Amino acid sequence: MIRPLELFIGLRYTRSRKRSHFISIISLISILGITLGITALITTLSVMNGFGKELRGRILGVISHVTITETTGALHDWRAVAERVKNPRVKGRAPYITGQGMVSRGQGVSGVVARGILPAEEKQVSEFGSHMIDGSLDALKPGEF
Repeated sequence: MIRPLELFIGLRYTRSRKRSHFISIISLISILGITLGITALITTLSVMNGFGKELRGRILGVISHVTITETTGALHDWRAVAERVKNPRVKGRAPYITGQGMVSRGQGVSGVVARGILPAEEKQVSEFGSHMIDGSLDALKPGEF
C-alpha cells in the first residue's frame, strides 16, 4: 500500500506506543496549536475582507466613480456633455460644483469644501441622502441653505 510521505510521517508520530507516549502528546498539542492558528487566520482574513468591501461600497456610494471636467474651469452645458458620453451601463449622472471656504466658531477656524448639487439628479447616482443625519435631499431648495 502506497501512502503519501506527509501522511506516513504524521501517523507515525501521532500513534501512541508504550515508549513514545510523550512524543504523541507533543504531536497532538502541536496539531491543536496549528489548527487554532489557522482558524484565527481565516477568521481575521474574512473579517478584513468584509470590512474592505463595506468601506469601498460606502465610499463609492457617496463619491462619483468618474468626473468629467472642463479644462477652462466651469462646465456650462452639462446636459449636452452628459448626452455625448451616454452609455447604457452607466446608472446615472449628476452635476456638482465645489467651493472652498473657511468656517469659524469662537476662536477656532477650519477650512471646508462645500459641494453644490442638484438633489433630483443626485438621488440617481449616490447614496448621499441615506447618510444624512438630519433632513433630506428633498428639503434642499434653490437659493436656500
